[in-house]
Amino acid sequence: MFMEAINHRATIPYIYARDKETIEIMLETKKGDVEAVELIFADPYDFKGDQWQYKTKQMIKTGSSQLTDYWKVSVQPEYRRLRYGFQCTDKDNTKIIVTERGFYKTIPFDIGNYFCMPYLHENDIFQAPDWVKDTVWYQIFPERFANGDSSLNPEGKRPWGSEKPSPTNFFGGDFQGVIDHLDYLSDLGITGIYFTPIFKAYSNHKYDTIDYFEIDPQFGDKETFRRLVNECHDRGIKVMLDAVFNHSGYYFEPFQDVLTNQQDSRFKDWFHIWEFPVKAEGYPNYDAFGFVASMPKLNTANPEVKKYLLDVARYWVEEFDIDGWRLDVANEVDHAFWRDFRKVVKEVKPEAYILGEIWHDAMPWLQGDQFDAVMNYPFTNGAIEYFATQQMDSQTFADSITNVLHMYPQNVNEPAFNLLDSHDTARILTMAEGNKELVKLLYVFQMSFVGSPCIYYGDEIGITGGDDPGCRKCMEWDEAKQDQELFRFVQRLIKMRKEVLGFGNCANFRFLKIDGNTVVYQKKAGEAELIFVLNNSDQTKYIEIEALSNRKAIELFSNQEVLEEGTTVKIEAYGYKCFQLHN
Repeated sequence: MFMEAINHRATIPYIYARDKETIEIMLETKKGDVEAVELIFADPYDFKGDQWQYKTKQMIKTGSSQLTDYWKVSVQPEYRRLRYGFQCTDKDNTKIIVTERGFYKTIPFDIGNYFCMPYLHENDIFQAPDWVKDTVWYQIFPERFANGDSSLNPEGKRPWGSEKPSPTNFFGGDFQGVIDHLDYLSDLGITGIYFTPIFKAYSNHKYDTIDYFEIDPQFGDKETFRRLVNECHDRGIKVMLDAVFNHSGYYFEPFQDVLTNQQDSRFKDWFHIWEFPVKAEGYPNYDAFGFVASMPKLNTANPEVKKYLLDVARYWVEEFDIDGWRLDVANEVDHAFWRDFRKVVKEVKPEAYILGEIWHDAMPWLQGDQFDAVMNYPFTNGAIEYFATQQMDSQTFADSITNVLHMYPQNVNEPAFNLLDSHDTARILTMAEGNKELVKLLYVFQMSFVGSPCIYYGDEIGITGGDDPGCRKCMEWDEAKQDQELFRFVQRLIKMRKEVLGFGNCANFRFLKIDGNTVVYQKKAGEAELIFVLNNSDQTKYIEIEALSNRKAIELFSNQEVLEEGTTVKIEAYGYKCFQLHN
């Protein structure tokens, strides 16, 4: 047995409270090395005489990568306390006891050897808003979605869609344009809108804030925004705004004061200034977003800055009833600020959704005291590189997704923000080199995965675009130029996600088989069981799926009832099937 590959620590994500009664525990072992794992556990004070009254419970293998098997188990300790270890058995029936203090051949007597969960405190449990798990998001870049009020057009506004998007051109998108097309979003099945920044700013993207308490005049006024939020809510659509608290814009009044008064400015400690005089051209002599001089980094440890930004967070929730905040460059802001941010927002609206922009492993932000979710780029990267660009083979894809599912607890995975592209990336149809069948596979996988999926505006009708600024085209509202077939396909997937038990969230996911360019995965929610087969190649495939043997099922995309007497499934080039199994 490869004991050096056995991995567990008594910290998240290896052990965590699923709810106020349930503890979930995970162990990692070398792939194929261990045949069975049992949890050894009991209350640390449960003795009869000098004998610890431990119990055992079989753990379940929930996934495998090329290197690792993942084992999980749930227990409900009577007194919310736990000491525990593991018994691993290999194919030769060799048994090893795994404890915090090392490995043993027999179960040790001293409970001080064991891993410890001191007490399950309810206020330590990670809790995200339940509504997020059933939400399908739609990301809107307001300047490019729709122009509904020409009186607001910014200076130099270009005719809608008349030229390629650039870092400096404007087309006049506004709130009225969004209001005018809310029925379109409802028809698609959208239940949440994520707006990129709407506050007063100099650029077309608005990530260079001038005033955090004011709407950018090209979008409308506060009353129009209030009407937009209300009309969204009337349709069952949540509204999430983008908060840029890592940095301000060049024309932010406190930064302008620093440029004018230099070391005598009362705002000099609002920023991370290296030296005076401050140089705001070329390579800055202060911390900024990247090295962009027009985006000076805010000092969120400064009490005045902190109060100002927390007042902003409270104001838009309290005054306009928004449902969430997406936090830009969240990993570069201190944890103490985010803990206070959460307290302020949840005090006003306990069910508000707090989403951080983090592109890497975000476990430090996802322990219940800061964010409800992060933008799930590890999921995005795997899906895009496998389906869209086909730079990843099936086994590597399955490994990446299996690792994504096990890098966070299940209750963290469920509200995760699963995007395929955004204003920061090329569009999926462009990444797929125009192959719509690959885009369909992407959507099947996204809509059937654990988490909260997001569609970038216009992808559902076939809009293309390369990296920023190419991905920020004007929305196409001429139905003759829209891909209506793709729209109906995405619409159907959203409907299936909402209506078919196990298709979407709150279901266990695991890969059943990898066969060439075909992946087979299972979704289970209680008695409901679905098996998905996706062929990521231009060849018809025949694949053996043992889980279908002698099972009755409905294939949901064709709505045909089938009895798989054998186990061979035919799947066309770039095809997809979903079998809903009957008991």
